[in-house]
Amino acid sequence: MATKIRLQRHGRKNYAFYPIVIADSRAPRDGKFIERIGSYNPNTNPATISLNFERALYWVNNGAIPTDTVRNILSREGVMLMKHLQGGVKKGAFTEAEAQKRFDAWKNEKELKLSAFKDQMRSAKQSAAKARLEEETAKKNAKAEQVAEKKAAIAKAAAEAAAQAAAEEAPATDAEAPAAE
Repeated sequence: MATKIRLQRHGRKNYAFYPIVIADSRAPRDGKFIERIGSYNPNTNPATISLNFERALYWVNNGAIPTDTVRNILSREGVMLMKHLQGGVKKGAFTEAEAQKRFDAWKNEKELKLSAFKDQMRSAKQSAAKARLEEETAKKNAKAEQVAEKKAAIAKAAAEAAAQAAAEEAPATDAEAPAAE
């Protein structure tokens, strides 16, 4: 029985996520599988991968053939590197402790790069939000100035109309006053 490590598609249209499974190569994509060893969610930034490292390494060592995408995922998580290092230990090129030391160094470097990327994304998001806030504040102040100018023009026009009405009434009352005497 030829086994493959592959992705099964789940989720809705335009929002898929993928369980990583061990399946017979003749089984349908979303059909029967032997074991589920993880999941891959490309909808997050960066993509979220959860993987049972030991089981993935076990299946790779026992001849399960990963698909291209799963091979990339396994490489990213270090399964393929560990398989390579275990091959070096079997050949006697270095010891198991040296292999583990190399793997840990690789893993730490990878985690530092990932945390730096996440920090960069977070700071970019914060600076974009700050820029949007400043832009909105500038627009709000400009609009407030326009409204204030408009209200001042209306108030000035109302004051002028009141003054003109008062001026028209004043001569009329002056003309009536001498007639009353």
